[in-house]
Amino acid sequence: MSAVLIQGGTVVNADREFKADVLCVDGQIVAVGTGLEAPAGATKLDASGQYVMPGGIDPHTHMQLPFMGTVTMDDFYSGTAAALAGGTTTIIDFVIPNPQQPLMEAYRTWRGWAEKAACDHSFHVAITWWDETVKRDMGTLVQEEGVNSFKHFMAYKNAIMCDDETLVNSFKRCLELGAMPTVHAENGELVFLLQQEMKDLGVLGPEGHPLSRPPTVEGEAAQRAIAIANVLNVPIYVVHVSCEEAASAIARARAAGQRVYGEVLAGHLVVDDSVYRHPDFATAAAHVMSPPFREKTHQEALWRGLQSGSLHTTATDHCTFCAEQKAAGRFDFSKIPNGCGGVEERLMVLWDAGVNTGRLTPSEFVAVSSANAAKLFNLYPQKGCVAPGADADLVLWDPAATRTLSVKTQHSLGDYNIFEGRTVTGAPSHTLSQGKLVYANGDLRAERSAGRYLKRPAFRGGDSAHPTSHFTSHFQALAQKALLAKPTAVTRA
Repeated sequence: MSAVLIQGGTVVNADREFKADVLCVDGQIVAVGTGLEAPAGATKLDASGQYVMPGGIDPHTHMQLPFMGTVTMDDFYSGTAAALAGGTTTIIDFVIPNPQQPLMEAYRTWRGWAEKAACDHSFHVAITWWDETVKRDMGTLVQEEGVNSFKHFMAYKNAIMCDDETLVNSFKRCLELGAMPTVHAENGELVFLLQQEMKDLGVLGPEGHPLSRPPTVEGEAAQRAIAIANVLNVPIYVVHVSCEEAASAIARARAAGQRVYGEVLAGHLVVDDSVYRHPDFATAAAHVMSPPFREKTHQEALWRGLQSGSLHTTATDHCTFCAEQKAAGRFDFSKIPNGCGGVEERLMVLWDAGVNTGRLTPSEFVAVSSANAAKLFNLYPQKGCVAPGADADLVLWDPAATRTLSVKTQHSLGDYNIFEGRTVTGAPSHTLSQGKLVYANGDLRAERSAGRYLKRPAFRGGDSAHPTSHFTSHFQALAQKALLAKPTAVTRA
């Protein structure tokens, strides 16, 4: 038996915070209360003056991703080790099949790559094309492999972009299966057109990247995806919301009663588009990701979304390329591999810019960094809370600790840090994964292949608390209503 007793801390869940000890045995939390006693041989951690919170869940990462002719620097070991150093204990990565590639073939490839992961992990699977075999494989993934979410790229024309027909077919299949459709909302046709226009005007450097992907392009795609989901009566999750236009589209839909959920990246909350005008190409190119960083005014809209509850999760889109890889687009910004890091820094940035400024309470921090993702993707209460029966994935958080974020101290293999030089107050002192101490006061103890693959069950009828519950029956009821309202044919003599 392995046991850890965390004593004297303040437990923070999404609903409340309270003083308590936490006892973990064999990878699970077995007791939360005052005056707990440790079993013989247990490791004791003094959490006095610290918060004890569920480990972070990053619902949007890309480890070992083949993209734009190259592969990300971080594989599933280095990327998840960096996550643990920052207090994140679970990631949900993406299987992205090539057009015409069978979904199950791609899924097995990603599962193989992820065997080296140091923390628990799961997958969304992207729908990059459509036929009956895709429909069939979606069923296999949900029913046998524990995949309950599917990704749809509305951008990247001539590569992995979904057209509206594919969106409709896949959304409808998600409804049938009890799965959550997710979208990367950018109008790929407009982006392709604007990229050509920028290059025709002689704008070839990284500054052309945000100019070719303005907020309106994101807002239109978000609204279109939300409208399709509304017609089909299926919930929808919009990834990396970066601008007021997309955030407002989500808020309007939610105000009308539609089940729409939004994700924000830590980078979009604090980094603005001035980075693309940096005179050094490598520095500017290091920030190229999609959607791009926006003008500062959009940051406040994202914070308001988190505060009001119209935006629900925070992620990183961790996707690291080095300067040599980014140099592929030195004379054509559209060829710069898209991606930035952040899986290690997310919680620290969110605490410093959110809790320390009064924008978020500690419980709201737990909600948007862990609990909401666990609930939306059916990992709760195994993940996302400090309670008996939950996995012992925990972070001891020192609100007084200071860190200066830098490529020199990060654990990611990327050669740039988008938060470079930012000093934050509030950082993890210890991280536990499956009840094991994997990070302690700067000492990273990540183990290759220690992470487990997490199956996430589909959402089905009886779970009335979940956003997808009863949707299939409701859709069928709407169809029946339409049939009953159909005019009766008149027989003429």
